[in-house]
Amino acid sequence: MGIFQCFLAIIVLLPALCTSQDTFTRSRATYYGSQDCYGTPTGACGYGEYGRTVYDGQVAAVARLYRNGTGCGGCYQVRCTYPPHCSSDGVHAVVTDYGEGDRTDFILSSRAYAKLGNSPTSTATLFAYGVVDIEFRRVPCQFSNANLVFKVHENSRYPGYLAIVIQYVAGQNDITAVELWQEDCKQWRGMRRAYGAVWDTSSPPSGSIDMRFQVSGSAGLKWMQATNAIPSNWKTGAVYATAIQLN
Repeated sequence: MGIFQCFLAIIVLLPALCTSQDTFTRSRATYYGSQDCYGTPTGACGYGEYGRTVYDGQVAAVARLYRNGTGCGGCYQVRCTYPPHCSSDGVHAVVTDYGEGDRTDFILSSRAYAKLGNSPTSTATLFAYGVVDIEFRRVPCQFSNANLVFKVHENSRYPGYLAIVIQYVAGQNDITAVELWQEDCKQWRGMRRAYGAVWDTSSPPSGSIDMRFQVSGSAGLKWMQATNAIPSNWKTGAVYATAIQLN
């Protein structure tokens, strides 16, 4: 290969290399305190206890990433950018709440914020700073042996009002629509996004409920269906497992 050909190959390859490494967005992060350093069960996503303990309590409140609730359940790698103090991997945190800080994209639980440091001394320093410069990127959520589940929200009232939360949405997927099968009309009827990750309807079908939901991810938009997703005698607070695993 001649000198000119080698030079041309380098010119062609460099943009690809730069693009593949340019995956993080710079921002700032702070933390919130709780008695046990976990999340809060009253977060804006409506997850309840799941939102407090998922990912061992490595959870976050966000503002612009909240996206009117569509961002609930998204996972992000967050790492601070003070070389003497910061771990190379940072923390993988799940969005479970809405919160605005001082020009921050993340308000991390104390348990998640502690993962930013590379030693106990550095972690103490970062907590003393209160707000730190970070870089972040969306990453796939990973749940060991966890299929998708539907939780009947505590605000539901059998049989006239049904609200649900979809949990363990793995991969880099967002739930953008949920529909229930209306047998008497032979059609799918949409649920309303009540708030956060909570979907509801004031006239749920009688009998066991077939459900489908729209997933937005790396493969684009697709519909997935769960037959008999919720039994006819559903109960408030109950969790119903499916055989569906997203990735």
